[in-house]
Amino acid sequence: MSEFCKGCGVKLQNDDPKGLGYVPSLDADYCQRCFKLRHYGDVTINMQQGIAVEQTLAKINELDGIVFWTVDLFNLESNIVSRLNKRIPGKKIVMILTKRDVLPQTLTDAKIKRYVERRLREEDIRVQDILVAGYMTKESDKSREILDQIEEIADELGSNRNVIFMGMANSGKSTLVNRLLGSSELTISRNPGTTLDVIAREWRGRTLYDTPGLENPKSVLSWLPAPELKTVIPVKPVKPYICQIFEDQSFAAGGLARMDVVCSKKASIVGYFSLNLPIHRGKMADADRLWNEHLGEMLSPALDTSMDTMAVWHAPRLKAGEKMDVVIQGLGWFCVSGDISAINVYAHKGIQVTFRKAMI
Repeated sequence: MSEFCKGCGVKLQNDDPKGLGYVPSLDADYCQRCFKLRHYGDVTINMQQGIAVEQTLAKINELDGIVFWTVDLFNLESNIVSRLNKRIPGKKIVMILTKRDVLPQTLTDAKIKRYVERRLREEDIRVQDILVAGYMTKESDKSREILDQIEEIADELGSNRNVIFMGMANSGKSTLVNRLLGSSELTISRNPGTTLDVIAREWRGRTLYDTPGLENPKSVLSWLPAPELKTVIPVKPVKPYICQIFEDQSFAAGGLARMDVVCSKKASIVGYFSLNLPIHRGKMADADRLWNEHLGEMLSPALDTSMDTMAVWHAPRLKAGEKMDVVIQGLGWFCVSGDISAINVYAHKGIQVTFRKAMI
């Protein structure tokens, strides 16, 4: 009999059927929430916004070990933890870039590392190493090679040191830990907030800690209802949406975000989003009418029912010959270039829109 759920780490209880950790009998290994997630994919208690970041970081600070920081490469901006070294002082940090397999293979691992290294310098974050990973959902030579590299790095940084896995919710952390343990004990799902407390396991003569996913309220993933997450989270390699424009155009990513582009001559727009998320293109002059009449219907999924509850973001002026990514955190991004006078982005209030140097 276990005192804590093997899947999410929550303390088991049989007093409150609607509470976290409920089990009909205390001799169960998994709480009812994990059981339904594992077997049916049902989310009975939604914890997308249930665990404060500082609470999890405080638990990590109490643990002694090397931190392996899992970062969803597709959602890089929403996975960066600001002031990370100051928030977990004294910890050696290794960055593991997960979900590399959903990005185009034309983007080399070397270019990815150079790009991420620059972003870390901009954020004043220092790490011991960066590992480009992915391919963890299936057994393969590529995934085994990555697991071997993690083992080697752990040994190099301290053969007797414990290891702590941390990362944003839905960064692929528990999937990676399951592969390292050669187990399927930890509950995994596309729903943020699956792991609820620290879970300790023995691993190669040391203790491995899996920690709750860090919450990012500025990401679409923290707001979108669980059944619609499969629309925006890519599980297969993304196929870029590519078009050339010669006049003012509007681009809608489902009903979650809209980008209006004022074009002086010719511009290129490339979108990187889940294959399940429809991209609608139309004339900017008709965009407001289309948005207000079809939001939540043709333009779906959506978090809003009108433009009144959406915020607008204004991109910095694009320089000649420059490419810029317009990132809707948790959703994906448009890469823009060409003769563009202005870019305005509409998204649900609270969702962060980031403008960065092009990744690809």
